Amino acid sequence: MNAMGPVPDKLVVVDDHPLFREALSGTIRARLPEAKVLTAAGFEALQALLVEHDDIDLVLLDLHLPGNHGLSGLAWLRGHYPALPVVLISAHDEADIIRRALADGAAGFLSKSAESETIIEAIGRVMAGETWVPPGLGQQPALPDQAELARRVGELTPQQFRILGMLGEGLLNKQIAWELNITEATVKAHMTAIMRKLGVNNRTQAVTLFNKLEVGHQDWRNDNQT
Repeated sequence: MNAMGPVPDKLVVVDDHPLFREALSGTIRARLPEAKVLTAAGFEALQALLVEHDDIDLVLLDLHLPGNHGLSGLAWLRGHYPALPVVLISAHDEADIIRRALADGAAGFLSKSAESETIIEAIGRVMAGETWVPPGLGQQPALPDQAELARRVGELTPQQFRILGMLGEGLLNKQIAWELNITEATVKAHMTAIMRKLGVNNRTQAVTLFNKLEVGHQDWRNDNQT
């Protein structure tokens, strides 16, 4: 344990920007040499790591990671790994986004501009069971409707999650089938299961519900320029 709190034995830094990913993981390795730091450049790579490593203590997840679809990736992680704390990282720390992230089960929210001391303190606090938000924002109230939506998304299988994300991007069944190398019949079967889990009657309603977990295309562009 360091001065800020418990140290994770193993954690994952997930970000598609190589420079930021390596800078953050390098900072953690230098400040917490006893922790094993894994990295992933995409959400599917994170899913694979979680299957391969069942002893991961913490995930630091880029909010606008490709395949993550805003807060939907967090919702999926909370549904499948409820005991695993997830700290979201973003270039933006608007109070509304933080409220929604905490409602979806985030253990913390870090700005990409945070100093190394702040990052290490946040890790220690989260590992001690606390919730971390940027200094000055205070504890954000929960959003019950957002939490229920996140719970439903958390019930999806990895393949269903990928398909729903593709639907949200406007892809047709035949395009999804080609991308995933499966049949259209299989896509339709997955869609039936997705609609049942989300409690909707058609794909339009499913996409509408899923899009509520997005945090805005403007944030996406800004984060990808960071």
